[in-house]
Amino acid sequence: MTSNPVASMSLPYGLPEFAAITSEDWHAALVDGMSAQLAELDAIATDTTPPTTENVLDAWERSGQLLNRAAMGFWTLKEADTTDALDAIEEDVSPKLAAHNDAIMLDRRLYDRLAALDARVTNHEVTLDPQAAWLLSEKLRDFRRLGVNLPEADQATLRELNERIATLEAKWSSIVVAGRNAAAIHITDPAELAGLTSDDLDAAKDAAARRELEGWLLELVNTTGQPLLDKLENRAVRERLFRASVSRGLSGEYDTRPLIVELARLRSQRATLLGFAHHAEFVASDGCAKTTEAVNEILGRVAGPAVDNAAKEAAELQAALAADVPNAVLEPWDWQFYAERVKSATYSLDDEVLRPYLDFERVLVDGVFAAATHLYGITFARRDDLSGYTDECRVYEVHDVDDRRFALVVIDPYARPTKQGGAWMTSLVDQSELLDLLPVVTNNCNLVRPAPGKPTLMSWDSVITLFHEFGHDLHGLLSDVRYPSRSGTATPRDFVEYPSQVNEMWAWDPVLLASYARHYETGEPVRQEWIDTLQAARHAGEGYAAVEAFSAMILDQVWHQTPLDELPTSPDEVEAFEKKALASRGVDYPLVPPRYRTAYFSHIWSGSYAAGYYSYLWSEVMDADTVAWFEENGGATRANGDHFRATLLSRGSSVDVMDSYRSFRGADPDVRHMLERRGLV
Repeated sequence: MTSNPVASMSLPYGLPEFAAITSEDWHAALVDGMSAQLAELDAIATDTTPPTTENVLDAWERSGQLLNRAAMGFWTLKEADTTDALDAIEEDVSPKLAAHNDAIMLDRRLYDRLAALDARVTNHEVTLDPQAAWLLSEKLRDFRRLGVNLPEADQATLRELNERIATLEAKWSSIVVAGRNAAAIHITDPAELAGLTSDDLDAAKDAAARRELEGWLLELVNTTGQPLLDKLENRAVRERLFRASVSRGLSGEYDTRPLIVELARLRSQRATLLGFAHHAEFVASDGCAKTTEAVNEILGRVAGPAVDNAAKEAAELQAALAADVPNAVLEPWDWQFYAERVKSATYSLDDEVLRPYLDFERVLVDGVFAAATHLYGITFARRDDLSGYTDECRVYEVHDVDDRRFALVVIDPYARPTKQGGAWMTSLVDQSELLDLLPVVTNNCNLVRPAPGKPTLMSWDSVITLFHEFGHDLHGLLSDVRYPSRSGTATPRDFVEYPSQVNEMWAWDPVLLASYARHYETGEPVRQEWIDTLQAARHAGEGYAAVEAFSAMILDQVWHQTPLDELPTSPDEVEAFEKKALASRGVDYPLVPPRYRTAYFSHIWSGSYAAGYYSYLWSEVMDADTVAWFEENGGATRANGDHFRATLLSRGSSVDVMDSYRSFRGADPDVRHMLERRGLV
């Protein structure tokens, strides 16, 4: 076995010893891991004994352990705390990994070995249990879908396309973070920052100091909407911040448009080569949606009513603006500010009133962890003797109902310039009975780091996000499957967001909320009337939220459903294409731009959600239906949590995920609950 520290399993649960691993170690482990897996799979391909579960499926799942460990650790670190060296490794190994995957999925010998096992099952020479049978059927489908039956010349073309696509996606990841950092706006006049809290000002002062600037620096988050637009009273500064956000990637050193044009065209070419009409069809075929017609149908059903709702909200905001600035016309940079004003006036509550009651430490322990304990019986113990990938991480050990220690979760709460925007979960170790591995997962946020000695006070949106990402964590932590490739969140893209969205519901639970929402100084619980107001305001601004989300989903689909000969051929065509795409589906609503514009839409251009951003809506259908089930069956009880855990969360993709859903719900999901939640009926 290699002496590379990446391979070391010396720490509990196989937590990587990040402090002992250099960038050279990561690179070597990735390269050596690819070589080792190909040798392991070659042994399966050349085995002349009759195929069985053990010498095909089990042997396959045992292969690639060094590569899997290196990949999960490297990309966790790369997304959370990158360096120039890690960026360079990503650009070097991404095309190599694409070639490695092709070397496996285009290997006819491996496919034939699987097919021979399938034939033995059909002839009743071998009996497979449900997990093995599903794994075999999925592997055979993946081989066919990814080109194993293509002629040799087409396979050569496919390999070239895959390597080039992987190279461009890696470049995108580096450029978009640098572009976001460069787009921060520098303020030297404190009067221009009226409306910001002392915590906001401290964070902006620290950001400026890190870049050796005087004054304040307003850094951007990855979305179009910027949180500070809720508060900035100076309209000119709001406009400046908004324009800095929406113009990212459109020019200069961090222009992403050349990458976008080439990526879109290459993906289209690859899909056609594989026998699909376009990249979106290729992606949908691997999900729960199955077809782009199904995706288009649900997006078409919700887009029009969402825009209508947003227009009604705009009229109310226009009136609020006119009261402040007579004859002024509402602009996109005004929306968030006046939405907060209107919400505060209507419900007598705003984020700054709640923030002192939302201390991160208490929200995490008495909210997020407590909900998991109440529902599933699991508990969490801080392990200060274990470290994550930065000194800002904290590690918790997870105990099951019988006090058995069975997992770790690494919490990484704070934003930093080296970190991707947004929030996410990753898996460092996948649970597997076959490999006797227990799960290790991460939870990554981008909260503003407080001044020394001060608490981390959260917005309500950040609380919801923390619950959401911990829903992903629970999907990984509670996995109970045999094969590592089927573990936890390794599900279709349009299913993976579903358990995380369900977990958001517990943030709203009145009993739980009263427990975790306490004043950080006095311990006083949040007032009941504020909880009532928060519940009443729950769907305020739904038109805005729906339009920004649905328009991004539609933008993704149009980019990936458009035929090759109609896609842009020049970077200068990107903005016009975007505008036409939104107009074609009725969501070109300038007051509410997409949550991500094309030029900084990392979800789709870095690869993982390409043609799959619709999955948030598709998952919400199951989420809303599941919330209805909990409400119909008594809410947050252990019995309900145990049922959800046993029938769905624990099963990963060890069986068809929709079969898991039906086992849980007793029926297919009902879209009515989502439409009612969104006010779209």
